[in-house]
Amino acid sequence: MSAHHGNTPAAWTAVSLVLLGFVLGGIGLVVNSMPLFWIGVALAPIGGIAGLIMSKMGLGTEPAGH
Repeated sequence: MSAHHGNTPAAWTAVSLVLLGFVLGGIGLVVNSMPLFWIGVALAPIGGIAGLIMSKMGLGTEPAGH
């Protein structure tokens, strides 16, 4: 089991981008700005993809068994 508990650059980047996407999307809905809403919607999956890529690059936790 890993001792990182998600405290890695990949996890921080993914969570930060997904959170930013949700915040921007919510603000876009409140102020009735559809472009801002769609930017937020697009940013959420980009955060997940960025986290996966960074994890594959070695910035996440080590695979089990190491």
